[in-house]
Amino acid sequence: MTPADTLSPSQVARATGVSADTLRFYERRGLLPNPLRTDAGYRRYPGSTIRRVELIQRALVIGFSLDELRQVLDERDRGGAPCRKVLGLLKDRLAALEERVNQLTALKGELVALVSDWERQLAATPAGQPAKLLEGLGQRPAVEEGRRRRQGRGVRGSAR
Repeated sequence: MTPADTLSPSQVARATGVSADTLRFYERRGLLPNPLRTDAGYRRYPGSTIRRVELIQRALVIGFSLDELRQVLDERDRGGAPCRKVLGLLKDRLAALEERVNQLTALKGELVALVSDWERQLAATPAGQPAKLLEGLGQRPAVEEGRRRRQGRGVRGSAR
C-alpha cells in the first residue's frame, strides 16, 4: 500500500463524522489497527478504516461497549466469526434495556401519583408555610427502591 492509497486522519474524520482525536482514541483502545506512518511520522489509514469507524459508531449507538467491540473486532481480524458472541451481547443489551424500561415505567407511575399528592398537600398548606414535600419521599416505594439501587452502585447524591 502506498501513501497515495491511504487517507489522512482528517480525511477519515471528515468521511465518518468523528474527530481525529477519536481516531487516535480508537487506536489506543485497540479498535483500529495501528496506521501506517509516513517518513515524517504522520498517520495514514487504509480506505477500509472508514467502514470500520462507521461500524464502531453504529455498534456504540445500540449499546456495545468499547471493550466488547475490541474483543469482537480482534476475533474478526484473526479470521474468526464472532457472530454468536455479537448476538449474545445484543440479547444481553435488550434484557438490560427491558429491565430499565420497567424501572422507568414504575418511576413514571410514582411521579404521577406524587404530583397529585403534592398538589393536594400544597392546596392544604397556608401560603408562606413550608409543605415539607421532600420529607415524604421516604414513604414512596419506587423512590426508596431507586435510592437502594443508587447506594448499591456507590452513586452519591449532589448537594446542588
